Amino acid sequence: MTRESSDDVEAAVARAFATEWGQVVATLIRITGDWDLAEDSAADAFATALERWRRDGIPRSPGAWLTTTARNRATDRIRREATGNAKLRQAALLARDGDEPAEPDEVQDDRLRLIFTCCHPALPFQGRVALTLRTLTGLTTAEIARAFLVPEPTMYQRLTRAKKKIREAAIPYRVPPSHLLPERLPAVLAVLYLLFNEGYAATAGADLIRQNLSAEAIRLGRLLVELLAEPEARGLLALMLLHDARRATRVGADGEFVPLDRQDRTRWDQAAIAEGLRLLPSAQGPYQLQAAIAACHAVATSVEQTDWARIVALYDALLVHAPSPVVRLNRAVAVAMADGPAAGLALVDELAASGDLAGYHLLPATRADLLRRMGDSERAAEAYREAFTLAATDAERTYLRARLDEL
Repeated sequence: MTRESSDDVEAAVARAFATEWGQVVATLIRITGDWDLAEDSAADAFATALERWRRDGIPRSPGAWLTTTARNRATDRIRREATGNAKLRQAALLARDGDEPAEPDEVQDDRLRLIFTCCHPALPFQGRVALTLRTLTGLTTAEIARAFLVPEPTMYQRLTRAKKKIREAAIPYRVPPSHLLPERLPAVLAVLYLLFNEGYAATAGADLIRQNLSAEAIRLGRLLVELLAEPEARGLLALMLLHDARRATRVGADGEFVPLDRQDRTRWDQAAIAEGLRLLPSAQGPYQLQAAIAACHAVATSVEQTDWARIVALYDALLVHAPSPVVRLNRAVAVAMADGPAAGLALVDELAASGDLAGYHLLPATRADLLRRMGDSERAAEAYREAFTLAATDAERTYLRARLDEL
């Protein structure tokens, strides 16, 4: 075989891994109920593809080929290890087609079932996140541990405990019935948004694995919207797309953070913005409201042309759903743009006095920016220095140092 043929096969397997891993694993989990067996058999199938596709050619339907191969691997392993009726029944299930008749209103997609199983409220939140990444994206335990800055053994224990909880509590592998969706969907959306934010916070010089989390969250968000017509799911996908459209302009050539008012809007991803706007016909729930705020920025040609009064109103509505101090801080910034820096500073000082955001570097950074705009350079410099000591990343510290130098 030529080198090009090998490269083509490797590229095809990589594409299939990105698009089919979750489906293959989800199908095997549904049939066998064994998470480790499903993951191991899927990994064997992808390894086999590298060898077989070079010899036999890339199949017309890679996903079907991989699912069949993984199913055969699982069947062989169960038969070798079968020591009781339970294992023999598991092998019999694999030998059949596996497409069991569903209840009339049951959602059929195995990936959606898997998302809801991974995000079951009986699991601790960190376990939900880890299990979602492991089973639906194919990231290794080491990669997930690096993404969330914890030791690999710690992440391994989280995954092990989550799988054990699912098995011992007999958590059903299904999308919950419609009357349970309102209480279960928020957990799924929260996990996806956390994955997105972990990747979005990664700068150009950061770990590529963390950066890829945003793309995975968007991919899973599209899947959720495609298979489940829920307004808040559409709102979350719109929010992620509208934020991700600005990714290329958030960090400068030297790795410094670039705030919204200094970003080159001509480099924003217009296709992502258009998709996000199409998903947002109304703004009622918390994710829809946040997406509507992001849309105000996306459609404005400059900071000065942004509809800040509408953004303040949207934050007022968001505070009803999420009365958090971070939302109040963001609202203060919008008030400062709509009514002047003094009005915003009064709200920021109220937040500072409450102590709710103690240790949060954006509080003194925001205060410093408003004082700078008011011409109070001495107090602004003091606030920038405080923010600098609290900043968590090099990009943030570089930005704050530059603002101090300007003063």
